[in-house]
Amino acid sequence: MNSTPRLTWEAITLKLHNPFRLSTGVSTTRRAYWIRLTDDEGWGEGTIPPYYNVKDDDMKSFWDNASQQKIPFPDDPSEISSWIGQEGPAPARAALDLALHDRIGKKLNLPLYELLGLPKPAPVSTAFTISISSLEEMAQMAAERPQYPIIKLKLGSDDDIGRVAAVRSARPDVKLYVDANAGWSPDEAVKLAAALAPYHIEMIEQPVPGEDIEGLGYVQKHTDIPIVADESVQSIDDIEELAKAGVQGINLKLMKIGGLAPAMQMLRRGRELGLKIMLGCMAETSLGVTAMAHLSAWADWIDLDAPLLISNDPFEGINYDDAQISLPDRFGIGVEIRK
Repeated sequence: MNSTPRLTWEAITLKLHNPFRLSTGVSTTRRAYWIRLTDDEGWGEGTIPPYYNVKDDDMKSFWDNASQQKIPFPDDPSEISSWIGQEGPAPARAALDLALHDRIGKKLNLPLYELLGLPKPAPVSTAFTISISSLEEMAQMAAERPQYPIIKLKLGSDDDIGRVAAVRSARPDVKLYVDANAGWSPDEAVKLAAALAPYHIEMIEQPVPGEDIEGLGYVQKHTDIPIVADESVQSIDDIEELAKAGVQGINLKLMKIGGLAPAMQMLRRGRELGLKIMLGCMAETSLGVTAMAHLSAWADWIDLDAPLLISNDPFEGINYDDAQISLPDRFGIGVEIRK
């Protein structure tokens, strides 16, 4: 742990229940950072997958600089963005943003959703993610989890259609999302979208590389299945470009966009532009996921299952009743140390 007068941070190695295979590679652990303001006034989390190429040293340097600021912590959520600034890695800014929001909510005795001016979220079902594996293993994982009415399949490897067919056969009742994690070319994505149509897919997430917004629009023009941008969404400007391209949905994740303040801005603008909103997460703890769950009243799709995939989550926050999520009855983000 590194201690400063204003905040501390601690690295946590998260252990996944099962190897997590994506088009970008496989992992069994993830690195998370727990941020604590002075006297535990507020907590935050900074967690990002390796394929985003964010260096731990850059995040620590950002927190070092933030800890040296002489300006008092903000007491109004509208001041958080300017206090943090726009420099530094997105997950580092997200961690501090969460901690500052948590602090204000606790000081005012308000849960985070109320602090943000949002309706209280009703219990809602989250998707449950199955990563890339053999057809048989993916079908078995789906069959063994009848309590989850929505499953998201990671694709972007060989025989993606076979994988979807196997899962659909095992779970004819389930709503299916698929996520290629930028693993297809635009032309491949158009062909695969047509082949996926008979399996009643609810959405296709990030079929092409993140920088190819035009490619996402191209795929959307050739299918009625909603195309949802994920890696392509990291700023408010990206949302404007995605709307122009004709994409139907965007996936917001706190760790890639810099926290709650930009999430609220992007959520509002996305709704103004007629985009459907998905709330997602990285393989992060209940701290980050609970923060995002406070925004769920304004979302069309919920994909907040990370704590279900982790065997050593150190926090208690978001509640899971099988697939149904609900918020803890506490102020701020509402997270405590797991007993």
